[in-house]
Amino acid sequence: MSCNYADGLSPYEHKGVLGAPERFDPPERVQEKCEMLADWIRNARHVVLHTGAGISTSAGIPDFRGPNGVWTLEKQGKKPNIDISFKDAIPTKTHMAIKKLVEENYVHYIISQNIDGLHLRSGITRKYIAELHGNMFVEQCNFCDSQFVRNLPTATVGKKCLEINCKRILRGRPCRGKLCDTILDWEHNLPEKDLEMSDYHSSVADLNICLGTTLQIVPSGNLPLRCKKFGGKVVIINLQPTKHDKKADLIINTYVDDVLEKVMKRLGLEIVEYCEKGDPTMNPLEGLNWNITKCNIKEVKALYDLYCKKTKKRKLEMKKQRDSKTKKEEKTEIIDLM
Repeated sequence: MSCNYADGLSPYEHKGVLGAPERFDPPERVQEKCEMLADWIRNARHVVLHTGAGISTSAGIPDFRGPNGVWTLEKQGKKPNIDISFKDAIPTKTHMAIKKLVEENYVHYIISQNIDGLHLRSGITRKYIAELHGNMFVEQCNFCDSQFVRNLPTATVGKKCLEINCKRILRGRPCRGKLCDTILDWEHNLPEKDLEMSDYHSSVADLNICLGTTLQIVPSGNLPLRCKKFGGKVVIINLQPTKHDKKADLIINTYVDDVLEKVMKRLGLEIVEYCEKGDPTMNPLEGLNWNITKCNIKEVKALYDLYCKKTKKRKLEMKKQRDSKTKKEEKTEIIDLM
């Protein structure tokens, strides 16, 4: 059951605000906002999605901090009413819409806090996603750091050894490492390459869209704001208030599935249904490579240098001009007083 993931984590008291009431925009406002969002996406240069547990609730996987979330109910000594095994859950309308948006070059990267593997199972390739908190369907070598797709979700969480030999061949010989699950516990650092990709893409984006997350976990919750200092916009789609609502350019309070359906219609795109044929976890040949490559990092770093460093340089020049102007004005005032 998917709740077993939360049960497998170490005890931790600081889980953020739990059980905040949900709020819903009127249907006509939702429609207006979705049309605005679709137009922003159509005209954006680089769109990045930040996804949380709220995009998987319609697959039967409970969220954490909602009124009926795992940790909200845990505090009351209860368990969620809905709970499905990670093996039996399938990608939602939102997951499949995201895949289509990536294919049509409307969305350029996904930064996921989800550990359920539904992005992977929708057919998204590793080039387009950072998984900051791990993936139940991915295992990683404790020696060479190579990652591989699994047919079944891991039975453990917390980066524990699975007692499986690494599948990689190094210099003609099998790697001597052992495979571990990739699910972070509270004390673990975020995966270095995923975080690096997330930092670059969040900064380069002129449109960061948050889907189904209250943005409470740091540093992942702060990443969408990276683009603000470079002139980008932030959109938040969530049922509960979030940590960064005051800094958002647009907030849509309704179900994420409904928003994506309306946005796709506005863009003239069809949401295809999930198909096992495109699901890597259904591949009989277990062990598909799931690594972020040096080439992936090099490409986004080049974008960062192109757009963000140029902006920083321009801001620095403008500041120098303002300072120079101020000094001239002060000097003129002194001369006038003499």
